[in-house]
Amino acid sequence: MALTEAQTQNILKTLVDPNTGKDFVTTRAVKNLKVASDQVSLEIELGYPGKSQFGPIRRMVTQALREAGAAKVSVDVRSKVVPHAVQRGVKLIPGIKNIIAVASGKGGVGKSTTAVNLALALAAEGASVGMLDADIYGPSQPTMLGIVGRPESKDGKSLEPMEGHGVQAISIGFLIDTDTPMVWRGPMVTQALEQLLRDTRWRDLDYLVVDLPPGTGDIQLTLAQKVPVTGTLIVTTPQDIALIDARKGLKMFEKVGIPILGVIENMAIHVCPQCGHESHIFGAGGADRICQDYGTELLGQLPLDASIREHADSGRPTVVADPEGAVAEIYRRIARRCAVKIAETQKDMTAKFPNIVVQNT
Repeated sequence: MALTEAQTQNILKTLVDPNTGKDFVTTRAVKNLKVASDQVSLEIELGYPGKSQFGPIRRMVTQALREAGAAKVSVDVRSKVVPHAVQRGVKLIPGIKNIIAVASGKGGVGKSTTAVNLALALAAEGASVGMLDADIYGPSQPTMLGIVGRPESKDGKSLEPMEGHGVQAISIGFLIDTDTPMVWRGPMVTQALEQLLRDTRWRDLDYLVVDLPPGTGDIQLTLAQKVPVTGTLIVTTPQDIALIDARKGLKMFEKVGIPILGVIENMAIHVCPQCGHESHIFGAGGADRICQDYGTELLGQLPLDASIREHADSGRPTVVADPEGAVAEIYRRIARRCAVKIAETQKDMTAKFPNIVVQNT
């Protein structure tokens, strides 16, 4: 049975992308649709990196069109990540499309481990990803990414990013000895952050993940005022003390106009490796309450699992060390959801318009 283009469009309107919860027509993901007799060809362009989703989406669309009568169906699924709007008055940085800040109100909640696994999960889904270790006093990303050595400078002014597991990275930890403390005052720390960000020759990043230090101090304020942040994630544990500080972080980013992509609850549950008993060591339901209070989304819950710590300490975080495991799948799901939420925000259009220069003639 031959399908018309209108019939094909109607079929595509019934197919929902499980990652966005919306159909492919509404999200304008359908490109180059061609209908000729009983043959249909089209492209599905996702606004988020989703390499693991290409196959399932291709099969879903193909099956639906064949069941409707198309004898030959050709579906090409791909991703295209574009820059999205940031806070007012801050310009995008060349070579970086989107910046994701990973923050926590309190230390010790697993923020850096979450940040590195998020970056690796985005890379695993096909994105070009960078990692900026903004924790000047306690840089941990060199260890977690398993990177040793010093960054090169080809021109004596800028730094080439280091690379670990396919992720570009820069950290003050690459420039100092491991046991050297950073005895710096606030202005020096914020200047170091800006230099690491702007003097690194990032190579065409879809996302730069910024691992922030805990709290709401100088680094966070500099980030809010001078760095073009697309959105931020708050990492917390279910413990009441951690949740109090997580609320402060949420309020701070709200005040400075940076969109909050959601909350990640770390150490949410512990499963005994001996008997399988599940226990909420740090409490339960705290992150849900925060999300309800602030109208944001709980992006995912991670278990209290010794292997997560062991993988990070060894320089091979869980997404790399155990890519088929249940925990890696949680990280990938969080990464996709985070990317989807960015894709749904307003696009940055500054590159579309030429600069107008008025000269005396």
